[in-house]
Amino acid sequence: MEQLQVEHDSGIYSISIGEGLRHTITDYLPTSYRQVFVITDSHVAPLYLQDVKDAFSKETTVSSYVVPAGEQSKSLSVFYDCHTKAIENGIDRESLIVALGGGVVGDLAGYVAASYMRGIDYVQLPTTLLAHDSSVGGKVAINHELGKNLIGHFYQPVAVIYDTETLRTLSKTEWRSGMAEVIKHAWIAQDHAFLEQCYKLNSFSDLESDWINSLLYQGIAVKARIVSDDEREQGIRRFLNFGHTLGHAIEAELGYGKVTHGEAVAIGMDFALKVSESYYNVDLNRQRFREWISKHNYPIALLDQLNTDELLHRMTRDKKNIQSEIRLVLLSKRGKPEVVSFTVDQIKEELKEYHKEVS
Repeated sequence: MEQLQVEHDSGIYSISIGEGLRHTITDYLPTSYRQVFVITDSHVAPLYLQDVKDAFSKETTVSSYVVPAGEQSKSLSVFYDCHTKAIENGIDRESLIVALGGGVVGDLAGYVAASYMRGIDYVQLPTTLLAHDSSVGGKVAINHELGKNLIGHFYQPVAVIYDTETLRTLSKTEWRSGMAEVIKHAWIAQDHAFLEQCYKLNSFSDLESDWINSLLYQGIAVKARIVSDDEREQGIRRFLNFGHTLGHAIEAELGYGKVTHGEAVAIGMDFALKVSESYYNVDLNRQRFREWISKHNYPIALLDQLNTDELLHRMTRDKKNIQSEIRLVLLSKRGKPEVVSFTVDQIKEELKEYHKEVS
């Protein structure tokens, strides 16, 4: 088992990574709880919900609520339903909410915890590769139909418990989605060997556990260092949005759930690399990244289904923007991210060129 620490304004919490940790959850909690409320989804519940319930002692009352699997559950209506179920089950300020699932469940349950009775403890139990990113750092949110993660809060968990055994049930699509965030961390890290390790993967789902744990540990370590230094995204934490400006626009324009978050971010990273090479007049060997995208079947061709003007409109609503400018995370070289502001017209021209290139 591997462990990392994340410091934040109110204290510190541990990230534990290893196989079978769902069976020993209480070993990694900072205190004991009399009541626990597990929020999970319809895909994860049949696989792991009972294991999590059984991990608590008989002195703890454990209730649960299962939401529909998919990005559509990050909505105001499902958020409200979670509160209703928590109230009906007698959850109080001394209780614990457990987010059991992928990034959608983690974001949703975390925001429920942040707002329920003005804030109660919660723990992240990620079950997807993608959630290695979203479960760390305390950014919790739900979507608005006009944009992704526009309704949310910064609210830190009391622990992140990553049972890598749960990754064995992931589909190829979920592996593809999660590996996009892994390679994102590799791009913005100064450890070039990390990126090379990602490039050498011939198949995601056939990885041995040691290799999986290594990649996860490296990715989480990158994020943990950044969020410890910049909890509320006032500076370097913005670098974690590499690929996300266009990625979020693609998700919103297609309709949430039509493409996975990681698949959209992979396309967004390719676009950001293109703009980076032009802006800084550098060679980032983007062609190698494009080959990696192609080898692992990222759906870059779906851009043909999208209107450039509509994507641009979505990008103008990104949370990083200031006034009328669009802010992109670019790379002046590997491991050297920077936030750069562009006019809407500049990004429009870049999008037109990119659309032609991938069509």
